[in-house]
Amino acid sequence: MSAGRTLENVRATVLSAHKNSTLEDKISFYDSWAENYEQDLVVLDYRAPGLAANMISSHYSGDREAAVVLDVACGSGLMAKQMKKLGFGHFVGVDGSKSMMKVAEQSELYQDLKQCMLGEEPLPVQWAGLFDIVVITGALSDGQVPVSVVRELCKSTKPGGNICMTTRSNHDNLDYKAALERELEQMEEEGLWSCVEVTDVEKWERGVSDKEDGYIPGAVYLYKKL
Repeated sequence: MSAGRTLENVRATVLSAHKNSTLEDKISFYDSWAENYEQDLVVLDYRAPGLAANMISSHYSGDREAAVVLDVACGSGLMAKQMKKLGFGHFVGVDGSKSMMKVAEQSELYQDLKQCMLGEEPLPVQWAGLFDIVVITGALSDGQVPVSVVRELCKSTKPGGNICMTTRSNHDNLDYKAALERELEQMEEEGLWSCVEVTDVEKWERGVSDKEDGYIPGAVYLYKKL
């Protein structure tokens, strides 16, 4: 791992990802970022995994050690690390980047890790109704995975289980966030799930574009499958 990564280094890395237009380019970017990923997110003061884990924890009354958690777009395993601190112990991870999954595997927190190109292919059909908790942090944003992925998350959750999602609220992501919230509300109207909590967060992470001074905002959503 490279030492002494600065905010300028990290900004340049993240902004380079925005230039990747094809799926193959995006996967290649995350493969190349895996080595410095966690260190860079510390520099960005990226708070989504901790915020999501705390929201899940505050509403979960079941046996945490027995709960089966699907960590979608798991990356290097930051979400599982946060949830492990809160007593959860059974994780299945899915991500598009093999290099990220290798880092996640080294955490020894995941019982299973599977490569899946979110938005390009569905989650495995055998996962339908399997998980007590499904969580996705970071990937629901412009240029990452399509809003339609949230239906896959719902399908994979047990009735009565929780789905936790996050997105950014900075200017460049506002259209995506609006589309996401329309889909969440539409699914509620269809009787697929009910909203448990939505929290807007002012200090989500440090901004990376020239238009963003200081921190950008974000949001955490928690739904219960009906």
